[in-house]
Amino acid sequence: MIMGVVVSSGRLPKEGLPEEEVRVAEVNGIILPTNNGQIGVLPNHAPTATAVDIGILRIRLNDQWLTMALMGGFARIGRNAITILVNEAERGSDIDPQEAQKTLEIAEANLRKA
Repeated sequence: MIMGVVVSSGRLPKEGLPEEEVRVAEVNGIILPTNNGQIGVLPNHAPTATAVDIGILRIRLNDQWLTMALMGGFARIGRNAITILVNEAERGSDIDPQEAQKTLEIAEANLRKA
């Protein structure tokens, strides 16, 4: 049994569509960061809704794990379908480690000044 996952991010304009949407079909399972810790979701999971915390979404696709950085939102788990609505999302493969390190250093410097 497999599931489908939709991750939508960004502010909703007047048209009611997200700025970015990622669809992943034929997923074997996910690990979702929630406000109460991480939850694993496998096929035929009980329907539920949960708040999504800042963290890493892990998607099991065949024998590989795909990752996405999420910046808080909500998730709805239905019958073998998961919809995740978040403020911001970025694929792990799109993150430049050097850019992330520079951004972290700037944020830490600003925090020390505060």
